[in-house]
Formats: sequence, structure tokens, C-alpha cells
Amino acid sequence: MRFDWPALMRAGIAERGLLPREFWALTPAELMLMLGRGGGAAPMGRAGLEALAALYPDIDGGTSDGNGADRGS
Repeated sequence: MRFDWPALMRAGIAERGLLPREFWALTPAELMLMLGRGGGAAPMGRAGLEALAALYPDIDGGTSDGNGADRGS
């Protein structure tokens, strides 16, 4: 696979604000993902979230902030 390094550097450094050392520390896969060109599974949709919530319901009914503090009503 060939990379257009000048274009990738522009996208990472100029457009995304990475420092050169941050840009060069990325793997090509990380850079592509960061630029929205990575493959992989699509983000979870509403149905997937609802199925996950059904499998793992909130024990307190969703009234705490996740740290044990009551959010009130």
C-alpha cells in the first residue's frame, strides 16, 4: 500500500492540529481511523444500545451519576 505522505501530513498536522511527533507516533491504521477512513464495524445504533441496556439494566433505575451520588429528580 502506498501512502500520500504530504497529504496525510497536511491532514494530521495542519487540519487536525497534531504536533509532528504525535503524527509520526501514529500507525498508518490509527491515522486512517482518525481521518475517518478506517474500516471496521459501524457505530452502535439505537437497536444495539437498547439490546445492550436490556442485558445490563441499571441496578438503581438510573437515578445515580455512576459514582453513587443521587442525581435527584
